[in-house]
Amino acid sequence: MSDAAVTAEGVGRRFGAIDAVRGVTLAIERGEIFGLVGPDGAGKTTLMRMLAGILRPDSGRIVLEGIDVAANPEQAKTVLGYMPQRFGLYEDLTVAENAFFYGEVFEVPRARYRERVAQLLDAAGLAPFEHRRAGQLSGGMKQKLGLVCALIHTPKVLLLDEPTTGVDPVSRRDFWAILYRLRDEGVTIVMSTAYMDEAQRCTRLALLHAGEVRECATPAVLKQSLQGALLAIAGTDPRAIREALASAPGVQGTLLMGDRVHVHVDDGARRAPELEARLAAHAIAHAPIETVEPGIEDVFVALVGQSS
Repeated sequence: MSDAAVTAEGVGRRFGAIDAVRGVTLAIERGEIFGLVGPDGAGKTTLMRMLAGILRPDSGRIVLEGIDVAANPEQAKTVLGYMPQRFGLYEDLTVAENAFFYGEVFEVPRARYRERVAQLLDAAGLAPFEHRRAGQLSGGMKQKLGLVCALIHTPKVLLLDEPTTGVDPVSRRDFWAILYRLRDEGVTIVMSTAYMDEAQRCTRLALLHAGEVRECATPAVLKQSLQGALLAIAGTDPRAIREALASAPGVQGTLLMGDRVHVHVDDGARRAPELEARLAAHAIAHAPIETVEPGIEDVFVALVGQSS
């Protein structure tokens, strides 16, 4: 498509006998915040590393802003910012020294660098800490410094591999505020995330399982795609609730959600009384059964269950 900033065409990668990524085809438009969601081992990091040009695909083709990544890796780096799960900060260097180092790596002109780094440190809330060693920063501040370094050369495409994992909620909020500003500036963002609340902030999501894209759509469309009904049952022993109901007629999947269980059924009106009776037969105390709107986790669990 004409607005595609990132395209992947039939991309695959093997490690020995394992297909880490299989036949992935995506077209990501300019200005999107595009999310990759999937469990550990789904292929998210391998796909990210291929998009970044760190790994060569065994099959298929990746194009960033019109540049074939495998054919022109050095040219691709000029339009690309990449922040892996463990970003390579130098903990003995200060915030300012780390930023300067990456500015030199990307050959940012000094005059442009001074303007750019001032903007980025201010936006990330790191300007007051520019003389603090990176090793003395909190986890959230380290991630924001990593983002500053990845953006120092003004890339058009930003790849983020689970950038907020292990980061406190306030820092996650600040991190997303920066991402929204980047999107408004026209930067295309591709990120993998383990947080479903973050996934729902993306313009579109690709759900990965066993190296394949199982679905790709907006969060709203994905949630609407879940067939049947979703019932929520709270109780003091949610695991017992799940075990009692997992094999009940009409139950297509169950998911623990804190102190309650989401039960995906074929027919909510029909199955709710049956589940109520089954829990009573097992003497399991619980709150009234409710019909709820599905979340991304529910959709993903249903997709995985259908394909297993």
